Amino acid sequence: MGYFERALIAAIIIGAGAGLVGSLVVVRRRTFFAQALTHGTYPGAVAAAALGVSVPAGAAVASVVLVAVMAGIARVRRQGAQVAAGIVLTGGFAAGALLQALIPGLPVRAESLLMGSILTVSDGDILLAACVGIVAVVCISLFGKEIAFSTFDPHGFRAAGYREWPIELLVLGLTAASVVSSLPAVGAILAIALIAAPAAAARLMVRSFRGLLFAAPVIGAAAGVLGVISSRMFEIAAGPAIALAATAFFLLALGISKLRALPLNRVSIPVETAEDARIA
Repeated sequence: MGYFERALIAAIIIGAGAGLVGSLVVVRRRTFFAQALTHGTYPGAVAAAALGVSVPAGAAVASVVLVAVMAGIARVRRQGAQVAAGIVLTGGFAAGALLQALIPGLPVRAESLLMGSILTVSDGDILLAACVGIVAVVCISLFGKEIAFSTFDPHGFRAAGYREWPIELLVLGLTAASVVSSLPAVGAILAIALIAAPAAAARLMVRSFRGLLFAAPVIGAAAGVLGVISSRMFEIAAGPAIALAATAFFLLALGISKLRALPLNRVSIPVETAEDARIA
């Protein structure tokens, strides 16, 4: 299998998995958390590259630490999840940049860590993304009703005797896994586009949660394929091309939703006709 065919397969698997998990991220309003996680795993990726181990493995370790740190900050009085995510986003990314500057002769270029390199993904990277996607499908199949109940009616969910923290932990864990599996393809900066944009686009086009879970992976996979093909046709970096394709799908869906809202079917009655009707 050539590098281009491998990149296409990786784009389909990673895009579909990111779109599926992104559906949960968007409806539960955890986009900023996902963005903080993508940037915060940067030092873990740098450390893994310096040690000669798998970059996703280093990012996975960093993501576990970051989730624990954000959970701790969010519990501090007068703080919250948004504050925790903001601190982790800036602090983690700054730590990664500093670590990269302090380690001479890093075997991986900064660009590949920040923006990914889907044309050089390995079979292990594809297998990791496939496993994450399968786990996400299984978890949503088993706990989809609880996730929807907790998301759209949190007060009723708690009143029914359910605990919210297991669902939140499940969603955060799937988000972290999706971020880690997306790093080889789109890097630390652009992973948020592949996670959030397809789901946001699908949400504008479908009206049900179940429809969102089907549409978002399709859009994510399509964005990945279009990005890879565009990178070859126009000789541009594949990571930014994938992110731009995902953004284009969102803009297209936004435009279609605006067109649907236009009062095209409204019938205007001429003034003369209205007068005649009143006289009659």
